[in-house]
Amino acid sequence: MKLGLIGQNIRTPRAAGVAGIVFALLLITSDVMIWLYVPSASEAEPTVVTRHSQELTIALNLRPFAGIAFLWFMGVVRDRLGDLEDRFFATIYLGSGLLYVAMMFLSGARAHAVVTLLATGSHSLIASRLLRLGAPRGFYCRRSLC
Repeated sequence: MKLGLIGQNIRTPRAAGVAGIVFALLLITSDVMIWLYVPSASEAEPTVVTRHSQELTIALNLRPFAGIAFLWFMGVVRDRLGDLEDRFFATIYLGSGLLYVAMMFLSGARAHAVVTLLATGSHSLIASRLLRLGAPRGFYCRRSLC
């Protein structure tokens, strides 16, 4: 009986540490790849993004795995605190973590839609203003269009 309790106490912090490290590595890798392959606003031509659409797709596909690792990390930390956790703190912790993951998933889906649109080479859609719905404010802003 006592040996099982000791084994559980050892596994829980290790799982939290592993989940936290996996989250950090996946998110940093994704962010660095996006930072490297998305042009700045001064070079904002749709064709620049199409050259690196495969790399951007890989970077955006890493984000859901980072989100799952973050949720796992949150769950293990909450399990570790157990009855010591304040109910107000627990509510704020859970709500802010879920909101963070939801916003990360939504922004990744929005960026993936823009990359997919540009990679398909739909020039009629690129020329229209539909592309500006998914792009960040001012990303494809030209003096004649803004």
